[in-house]
Amino acid sequence: MMSGVLGITDIWTYVLGTVAIIMLPGPNSLFVLSTAARRGVGAGYRAASAVFVGDGVLMILSAAGVASLLQAYPPLFLVIKYAGAAYLGYLGLGMLRGAWQRWRTRHDPATPPPSNADDPAHTPGPFRRALVISLLNPKAILFFVSFFIQFVDPSYAHPALSFLLLGLVAQMISALYLTALIFAGTFLAAQFHQRRRLAAGATTTVGALFLGFSLKLATAAS
Repeated sequence: MMSGVLGITDIWTYVLGTVAIIMLPGPNSLFVLSTAARRGVGAGYRAASAVFVGDGVLMILSAAGVASLLQAYPPLFLVIKYAGAAYLGYLGLGMLRGAWQRWRTRHDPATPPPSNADDPAHTPGPFRRALVISLLNPKAILFFVSFFIQFVDPSYAHPALSFLLLGLVAQMISALYLTALIFAGTFLAAQFHQRRRLAAGATTTVGALFLGFSLKLATAAS
């Protein structure tokens, strides 16, 4: 019914595709979930707000023609891809160090929990870290380069309005999904409280996943 309205060629295909892409496991959603689990709802929403800002920046760049620049100069995308892979690897290693600290003290209730200085999900600045992840996330970049722009009618007189509507739809879907993850994270936090073995195992899993994302990005064909 809304197909062709405001310069959008097929709104429902876009909505369904966006839902599928956003719900695919990725570093953005995993970081928001782990941050909420470690630090609570407030920190989870700070991380989520950074994802919204990062996606907004990528949307604006896509609408401004940077998508065409990345397609025309593949080495530029490779630089972004490897920078993202390196940062995810750094986060993963930090989480594994934090998990090892918890595991070493799991049998000693008199020992206070580790400071988590090496755990990126627990250090100050979840907004800053999530923003870097979002801006260097090849999954998000490819979404805006190869999927997002396909639904704008190039003959429409006001393409900025089309991009704005598509961006609002993507942000609403992302907000609903990340909210669900944040409250799932707070449930996990209740399970982790005073259970160092469980917390160490969960942090190890998340750290390993970040390392997996890093290796996958670094080795994937462009």
